[in-house]
Amino acid sequence: MTKFEYDHRLVLLPCHLLLCLSVICSCSAEAPAAAGHRPGCPAKCGDVDIPFPFGIGEQCALDGFQLGCNRSIGSRGTGSTSSKPFWGDFEVMSISVPDGKVRVKTLISSLCYDPATNLTTPFEASSDFTNSGFWISDADNKIVVIGCYTLAYMMSSSYVIGCLSRCDDALPLQNGSCSGNGCCQADVPKDITYYESYFNERYNGSVTWRQQDRRCGYMAVMEKAALDFRPSFVTSTVFNDTNNGKVPVILNWLIAQVSCRVARQNMSTYACVSSNSQCLDSTGKQPGYRCRCRNGYEGNPYITGGCQDIDDCLGNSNLCPFGVCVNTPGGYNCPCHPGNSTINGVCVPIQKPSRFPALPVVGASVGLVIIVIAIACACLIRERKKSQKMKENYFRQHGGLLLFEEMKSKQANSFKIFTKEELQKATDMFSAQRIVGRGGNGTVYRGLLEGNDLEVAVKRCMTIDEKQKAEFGKEMLILSQINHRNIVKLLGCCLEVEVPMLVYEFIPNGTLFQLIHGSHGQRLSLAARLEIAHESADALAYLHSCASPPILHGDVKSSNILIDADRKAKVSDFGTSILGATDESQFATFMQGTCGYLDPEYVQTCRMTYKSDVYSFGVVLLELLTRKKPVNLFAAEHEKSLSVVFLSAMKENKVAEILDEHIKDEEDNARFIQEIAELAKQCLEMYGENRPSMREVAEKLGGLRKGMHHHPWGKEAQEDTESLLGEPSSMASSTVSTEKIGITGLQSGR
Repeated sequence: MTKFEYDHRLVLLPCHLLLCLSVICSCSAEAPAAAGHRPGCPAKCGDVDIPFPFGIGEQCALDGFQLGCNRSIGSRGTGSTSSKPFWGDFEVMSISVPDGKVRVKTLISSLCYDPATNLTTPFEASSDFTNSGFWISDADNKIVVIGCYTLAYMMSSSYVIGCLSRCDDALPLQNGSCSGNGCCQADVPKDITYYESYFNERYNGSVTWRQQDRRCGYMAVMEKAALDFRPSFVTSTVFNDTNNGKVPVILNWLIAQVSCRVARQNMSTYACVSSNSQCLDSTGKQPGYRCRCRNGYEGNPYITGGCQDIDDCLGNSNLCPFGVCVNTPGGYNCPCHPGNSTINGVCVPIQKPSRFPALPVVGASVGLVIIVIAIACACLIRERKKSQKMKENYFRQHGGLLLFEEMKSKQANSFKIFTKEELQKATDMFSAQRIVGRGGNGTVYRGLLEGNDLEVAVKRCMTIDEKQKAEFGKEMLILSQINHRNIVKLLGCCLEVEVPMLVYEFIPNGTLFQLIHGSHGQRLSLAARLEIAHESADALAYLHSCASPPILHGDVKSSNILIDADRKAKVSDFGTSILGATDESQFATFMQGTCGYLDPEYVQTCRMTYKSDVYSFGVVLLELLTRKKPVNLFAAEHEKSLSVVFLSAMKENKVAEILDEHIKDEEDNARFIQEIAELAKQCLEMYGENRPSMREVAEKLGGLRKGMHHHPWGKEAQEDTESLLGEPSSMASSTVSTEKIGITGLQSGR
């Protein structure tokens, strides 16, 4: 797939409107280029408008926005021709300059059964917009899977998200319904520039296809407004045949990979050249900026004279009910009709002189002010009552009354139900400067509770389903009872908002992921690594065996293991945990997780068990031993997965070749490394029943820890770790990506 890089070459023409004459001059000077494209350049390709910065030809577009206009023959027998614009390999359907969006066509992925060969053949499409300034809009698109018993998912550098489309004979397929029966959909993560499509070919769907003549399953990342599901999509190839196997997808775009402040420093390349245009910085991970016309203007801000004044008065007779509407640059005025004057912004008839000429005017003004104040007070009281009622409804909806009563009866003084106002004060109204982590499931803010100066991490979740709402209060009470030295403490929650907020203790020294992969090759002793592994395993064993009811974590990874001020490991983030799990498997039709840590048995069956946590912990052990990341998408096909590389090395007795050089250089480590590697191998068994329990893993690591020649986190280990972490509070104020640091309760990669 071709990748695009770009810059720009434009000149800013300032224009200041002072007098009517200057308005006429400036507008006439800019008018010739107001059509939306550069003079002499094609304005259309077929039926598609081509506004600048897009263009057909190098002189008609900014670098990276060049389009081709391909001519194609029409339907058979008509002899007609039509033209279509293309951006690289993608057909362009429409372009929106004000919204910074472009609509293109992408390929549909398919998994089809051929009765002649009795085989299923996958076609797994991918799209790559890396380094092009374009990315997939999470607000406008969905991940869609169509078919009978079709399990498919989208994989990017940080996410694996998909769903299972089933066929239930008791529930007939319905037009327009994509909720799991014949069609399912999942949200697209933010800031995705690259993805690959995958099908789970081992999922037993081919039998169903043969019996019911439902031979194909489909997966696509597509515009959600364009999805109009029909039962015929399952029983025929209509969905794939639409537009020759392609569907529309909405892409966001930016002009350059610099901020507005940096871009203005070079006016020869600054793109917002029209008068009355403004520059907007990117609000996501993608760096860059785009331009738009100021309020009261419309048009194309990327060309000279592109932003033209909107005549607000034209066709809008309700703007000035008490006066005459007069359009002004960027707005309008409402002078009174002749014979009227303005009093407090309202046109009133001019009164004839009287004995007391000022009294009527003063009386009218005072009366009007009183009326306005009374109306404002009434509206304010009404809004406050409405807000209070909404808070009470949310509180009851999330099980607040149950939680409050059970806390009272159990005297759970360490767990608190916070008000929205308390958390707003603690986080400076959820200021962007307080953000310490982001993820697909929510945003985490660093806060300081008023009164006791306690630092906390406040997690604002993005969504919660109806089942979670009904069980939220009960689950919070269970999680609040967890008391383990190596598990992040849940201090409380806020229930008077639409989606509850969680309050955790604040952990200042970041995550194990950063300690392993962000230390720039500095030394970390085997003793220190073994202590972290043992403490983490002990915490997970507590969740599985000692918590009441037992808790399945569901997202064990190095970025969910935090390092506290005393350099102890603490397991965090229970966003995907299952409470009250039994020995029976947990089934989920919606699959999500983090690349490299997913239990292969879970991927194949959608059934999560306690042994799924064991597998994920085995990958964490590999990170500690090798200092390599779980997934390397840029490596060769057989070397992308760290677990695959490790198991192959174990089989060939070549583990030493992939170990971290620092621990290989330490004396008397060979026996301990070999035993840790054997333990990791057991955790990574393909079938869950062959893996040890977390209690067995913790006991094994505890025994190895006691057998080390020097005390773990002793002087040597502590000095090594302090050189990596610095002072305990040195990272407390840094804002980090969730791919590197998952601060207290935030799950990266969802």
